[in-house]
Amino acid sequence: MSAIDIHTRSGGSGAPVLVLLHGIGANAAVWNRMLPVVEGRWPGRWIAADLRGHGRSAHAPPYGYAGFAADVANALGSQDEETVLFGHSMGGVVAMALATGWFGVTVRHVFAFGVKIGWTLDEVAQMKGLAARPARVFGSRAEAAERYLRVSGLAGLVEADAPEALAGVAEAEGGFRLAADQGVYAAVGPAVGDFYRAANAPVRLAAGEADPMVGLAEMQALDPQAALLPGLGHNCHVEAPERVWELFEETIGGQASAGPP
Repeated sequence: MSAIDIHTRSGGSGAPVLVLLHGIGANAAVWNRMLPVVEGRWPGRWIAADLRGHGRSAHAPPYGYAGFAADVANALGSQDEETVLFGHSMGGVVAMALATGWFGVTVRHVFAFGVKIGWTLDEVAQMKGLAARPARVFGSRAEAAERYLRVSGLAGLVEADAPEALAGVAEAEGGFRLAADQGVYAAVGPAVGDFYRAANAPVRLAAGEADPMVGLAEMQALDPQAALLPGLGHNCHVEAPERVWELFEETIGGQASAGPP
């Protein structure tokens, strides 16, 4: 499968480059509340990608961790540029895949949070069944936005008319649908531990204390230094971006900074 050009947002300048990778069904707009922190405290360039089949990137199956990683590597361009990866949920697995070195990216650190590690066969089958369903078309943009917020776990955190919600919606024949291709939900599975062990860069796992996707014991089975963020849920980067960034800074040491004086 060939890499495709994916939609990205970027800012900053210099090295190292920070890559923000969203979870399944979401898109780069989920980082909107994090970006002011990134702009103020990251010393180099940053990129936030819409993974293949998500947001404004093309619907181009098949979908999988390796394919997403290849697209991101293609978007980065230079293979010599040192990269730090900041991935949420499925984006954390894509980050681990990139850190294997198989895609030509020089990765210095991976910070992966909210990553579901344990997948049962029933859970995988349910997700593949969801991926096979036709995309639902809604009569209004507002209805589609409400649905996007529910399936992405952002309901109660983001208003339906906010840019983060509207970025999850696209026009369709007869109305509006979710921007993500329905088929992306097949891009799940139990290979998370394999990618973690294959990574050639330090990987730190973290999650919100109330994240239903993963617990501390599961994370510590891979990363003994895994951490919980008290009082936060799955989308902790939306709930409390500065707290997530502080843990990220602790993880990578002096690589992040307090910004220019």
